[in-house]
Amino acid sequence: MSESVAIALGSNLGDSRGILEGAIEQLRSPLWELQQSHWYRTRAVGPPQPDYLNGCVIGKTALEPLELLQRLFDIEHQFGRVRRERWGARTLDLDLLLYGDRILNSPQLQVPHPRLRERPFVLVPLADIAPDWRDPLSGCSIKELQEALNCSDVTRLS
Repeated sequence: MSESVAIALGSNLGDSRGILEGAIEQLRSPLWELQQSHWYRTRAVGPPQPDYLNGCVIGKTALEPLELLQRLFDIEHQFGRVRRERWGARTLDLDLLLYGDRILNSPQLQVPHPRLRERPFVLVPLADIAPDWRDPLSGCSIKELQEALNCSDVTRLS
């Protein structure tokens, strides 16, 4: 059995575009039918740091949510991610945003991502590839969630 998933990607240290493109290649193993958004430059949230390069992918997976989460952590580690400071600068950030229409709330994983509905840097690229996907908590489409936010700080690059 397979499930559709949405994953956010972000980087603001090193060769961000190269790191993100490499991460997408690594995601081709646990995911198939992969679709990629455009890339966007966004201001960082948290302590002073460089702007982020952000994007999203959607695809299908046979992995269970916690297995997929572990695979995302493994890919982050492969690209030099070190978890030091919440919302700090990072070479790679991969967030599991949606796993079909499931709602999960455990100490290890919350799906939908708990801040999905308030993050333009996630909703804008996700709306590129999944505008009609419905957030299982609010019932709103990704496009509706995006339109409800001020997204002026999100600049499309490609």
